[in-house]
Parts: sequence; C-alpha cells; structure tokens
Amino acid sequence: MDRKKKGVALSIALILLTKKRQSRKKRWIKDWMRKKAELNHFNLINELRVTKENDFKNYMRMRDSSFQKLLSLVSPYLKKKDTHMRKSLTPEEKLAVTLRFLATGRSFEDLKYSTLLFPRAISGAVLDTCNTLIYVLQDYLKTPSTQQEWREVADDFGRIHGFPTCLGSLDGKHVGIIMPKNAGSRYFNYKGFHSIILLALVNARKEFMMVDVGINGRISDGGVLFYSKFWQSYEQGLLNLPNPINLSNMTLLFPYVFVADEAFALGPNLMKPYSQKNS
Repeated sequence: MDRKKKGVALSIALILLTKKRQSRKKRWIKDWMRKKAELNHFNLINELRVTKENDFKNYMRMRDSSFQKLLSLVSPYLKKKDTHMRKSLTPEEKLAVTLRFLATGRSFEDLKYSTLLFPRAISGAVLDTCNTLIYVLQDYLKTPSTQQEWREVADDFGRIHGFPTCLGSLDGKHVGIIMPKNAGSRYFNYKGFHSIILLALVNARKEFMMVDVGINGRISDGGVLFYSKFWQSYEQGLLNLPNPINLSNMTLLFPYVFVADEAFALGPNLMKPYSQKNS
C-alpha cells in the first residue's frame, strides 16, 4: 500500500474511532440524565420534608416553612418555559441548588454529582436565583432610621437580655475565598486563609439589621467597621440614635450603645468587654 493509501486508511480509522467515542459519550450522558429523576438530591429534599424535619433543616439550613415562603416569593420570577430541546429547571430546583451552594460553598463541579445538573446549568440557576432573592427581599432587612425605631430595638434587648440601652450586637465573619489573581497578601487574614469579611448588626432576636460585606480579609474587624457605610453614617450623625436616658431613677445619663467584642474600638456609642490581655 503506497503512502497515499495509508494516509487515507489512517484518516478513516481516526474518524471511525472519534465517532465511536462520541457515541459512547452520548450514551453515557443519556444514561446519566435518565437516572436524574431517581438519583438527584431533589428527591432527598422531598423525602426529608415529609419524614425528617430536623434533617431537612440541617440539609437546607432552614425549616421547610421558611423554604416555602422563599419559594413563593421567587417563583414568579424564576419560571421558565420548556423548550423542545430540554425541560427547564423548576423554581424549587433553582432555589434548592442555590441554597446548597450558599450553605456549603461547594463548587459547581462538586454539586453536579448530587444534583445531576451540569456545572453550567448550576451556575445559571445560582446567578438567576441570587439576583431574584436580592430583588424580592430588598425590604426584608432594614436598619432602623428613626429614634423611635432604635428605642424599640433597645426595649427588646431590655426585655430579653436585661440590657435596656443596647441598640444591637456587632461582629465580623471571615468568608473564605480563592485568592484573586495578583492580589498578593491583600485578602490573607490572621487565621491563615484568604477571605472577605461580612460585618453584621443583629437585634435582640438575632435578626439582621445591617450587613456590610466585601472588605478584604487582611483588615481587622474594627477596620471593617470604620470603612463601612453604616459607621460613616454614624460619624456624620445620620443614624438618628436616641439621646441618653436615666435608668432606675439614677441621676446619671446612660448612652445607647452597640456592643461588640474586643477587636473593635471603644467609643461613645460602642461598648466592648475589658481586654483579656489586661485581666
């Protein structure tokens, strides 16, 4: 066989081999997708909802009643029409995979094994659902804006925790991230990993009143507070905090305060415990 014929034969063999591999891949994908209805985590969610309420809460990080409330809010915006090519994810499926992603921090590649969804589909569902959650919950988390609203917060602290001049509890939380390109040590925190920081203020019932997220992890909790829009509003006198009050017929006036741990700086309206270093 001359060189030309050998080349043609080799080309044909490569084409046949490629088609065979593609056929196997398509068959594997079809088998994998066919098992989706019986193997994915959505069936597990439905099972836990009916039989194991505590396990449902552990898996979804909320009770079914909260899940259903969220679902009722996002469903009108997440419904998509099926196409002749594929069936669209339901709003419930989108919300469930998004909550699992937010609760666990697992990659889309990892989540595909429990959801039996392709990473690209998970990515689209998470982005769509997060944007929808921000939209439908924009009035859910509100920072008090009047003196009366702040007094109501303090009254709750007085009834529940015996601290009648407390306006909220402040703290920061490091959220681990993959180091951004060319970031150096900018996001490297004292705990030994790269992060951004979530700063939060909660009331006596552990409900969020303010959240500020995004500062690089190298900054201390006190620094995060200093750079936050919340504290800038405080320093400009825009929070409308109530005036100091008398307690139990005492002549002293006690200021309303936020409470935080020793990582924060003491201030006229910010109370923290005595430093353990000096105790």
